[in-house]
Amino acid sequence: MDSRHLKQFVQLAETLHFGRAGEALGVSASVLSRNIRQLEAELGSVLFDRDNRSVALTHAGSLFLDYARTALGEWDAIRSELQKQSGELHGEISIWCSVTASYSFLFELLSDFRSDHPQIEVKLHTGDPEHAISRVQNNSEDISIGARPDVLPAGLAFKPVAVSPLVFIAAKGHVDFPKPGKKRFSKEAWDETPMIMSESGLARRRLDEWFAGQELVPSIYAQVAGNEAIVSMVSLGFGVGVVPKIVLDNSPLADTVELLPVQPQLQAYEVGLFTLERKLRSPIIAAFWSAAGQGSA
Repeated sequence: MDSRHLKQFVQLAETLHFGRAGEALGVSASVLSRNIRQLEAELGSVLFDRDNRSVALTHAGSLFLDYARTALGEWDAIRSELQKQSGELHGEISIWCSVTASYSFLFELLSDFRSDHPQIEVKLHTGDPEHAISRVQNNSEDISIGARPDVLPAGLAFKPVAVSPLVFIAAKGHVDFPKPGKKRFSKEAWDETPMIMSESGLARRRLDEWFAGQELVPSIYAQVAGNEAIVSMVSLGFGVGVVPKIVLDNSPLADTVELLPVQPQLQAYEVGLFTLERKLRSPIIAAFWSAAGQGSA
């Protein structure tokens, strides 16, 4: 089976759009459609339900997606091993991280890695860091960057790169609500303090635990996706938020908000790399993993 067709299938399964998938792959939508039909003919199964408006994976397509990702990973591993023996690594590595992570510490890491391994193509995808683990677990990415959960899932490797405190923030200057300070904040004051909170994720869980530990119920003004959105809403004076300090340090709105000396402090974020343990057998991924250790030293 042609590995190019497997890559095309995976790309289409992730985008569910022939035009966008073809653009990412450098082929026309018609060529992509023809290759997918050829793949379906080889398998004797329909992989996609498609019409003029939508594309969706069939049950067979979902099963084949797991195989395709695994097969491509194994192909890359053996190719990398053979190339390693020849003295120079070739191939590609895909990375998932937030926009903040991409320019806070990934830039330097990628610069060093590309200098040492110029024949390796790096594919960088950005998005919500809360998806960092799932993107690696489902083989969508080789490596992702995110915060380490309290319990690391089985089969997942983690390498710490940085530690970032979780901090309470509010807009600078006057706001129409009480701001928590060094002294113990009364329950009544917290009731009057609107909170801008993440919809889900590690920061939200730790903030929920913090409120429960203080025997408080937060007054939630808004629940949003993404730490940058929290900084934005806080800067407009809508409420108090909690974000990793690394996000605030790299935000263009950093000068519009202030840190609040809330006690007790929230547990800090441990930020680092995730990959599947079995993928560390790939010389390319192992090389990147090693470079990350050098960069964080």
